[in-house]
Amino acid sequence: MRLTAGIISSLALGFVLVPLIAIAQQPEKVWRIGALMPERATTMEEVLDGLRKLSYVEGRNFVLEQRRYTRTEQLPTLATELVGLKPDVIVAGTGRAALALKAATTTVPIVVASSGDAVTQGLVASLARPGGNVTGSTAISADLVAKRLQLLTEAAPRIARIGVMGSFPEGTLSNLQWSEAESAGRKMGLHLVPIFIRKPEELSGAFERATQQKIDGVLVQDSAVLPKPEHLVGLVKTSRVPDMYPFPWYVQAGGLMSYGPDSAEMHRRAAIFVDKILKGAKPADLPVEQPTKFELIINSKTAKAIGLTIPASVLMRADKVIE
Repeated sequence: MRLTAGIISSLALGFVLVPLIAIAQQPEKVWRIGALMPERATTMEEVLDGLRKLSYVEGRNFVLEQRRYTRTEQLPTLATELVGLKPDVIVAGTGRAALALKAATTTVPIVVASSGDAVTQGLVASLARPGGNVTGSTAISADLVAKRLQLLTEAAPRIARIGVMGSFPEGTLSNLQWSEAESAGRKMGLHLVPIFIRKPEELSGAFERATQQKIDGVLVQDSAVLPKPEHLVGLVKTSRVPDMYPFPWYVQAGGLMSYGPDSAEMHRRAAIFVDKILKGAKPADLPVEQPTKFELIINSKTAKAIGLTIPASVLMRADKVIE
């Protein structure tokens, strides 16, 4: 049987189209993304918002395996659980979470959404060349502590004795923060009173001892051992002194002021690292980012409650004022 040219062309086209159709019908890759986050509800939502903007849809092209912690003692167990699920990448909400994950795996990529000094904490070898399996964003505190003290004293010029609240300066991050606070306080002529704890239950006693030393201001450091914002802020408010915090959720809970990196933006940018890793990049080759946007948030209602009139020069620099 002789085949016409038209039939031969149709058959040839068919042979070409069949594999193309088969390729087109192949299911989309479904990635497994892990997350180890603090209890604060919005942290993962900010990461998911960043993923959505990059065309990731939960249930279609990725599944989320999430673990939340309320105490640092939970981190090793939760980190081991997550690694055991064999995720393609894990997002760590904090530096401490990233350290727990790094101890649990040297192969699964880890993206830290927001940490203290990533180098000092031992997360990466350097910011430009992380090495290992960790990358992400670091909120280096080099000038932040001094800036927070400066803003606090500008808002309340009569402050002279400031209680510095955080964990005992035994770990690298807490030691760095305390030394920076001491250096900045010395230059500003301030007397700093340490309010250090090893676990949340110790805070009430430590704070009471500090108030007996006539502190007239409080600077709260970035510390995973401090209790929930509502509890901490409620305790500080009993002394009716001006207070400064590292994160906005403390101000939302009734604290006076916060100054630090835009945490929401840092969490959204974690999605960019996740995307790059899922597309083949290695954490060791992705430079760690430092924040470029910082926010000053003031709670004017709290200022009125403690009888403080914040100067207009400070209010004008606020990114947000809670009425």
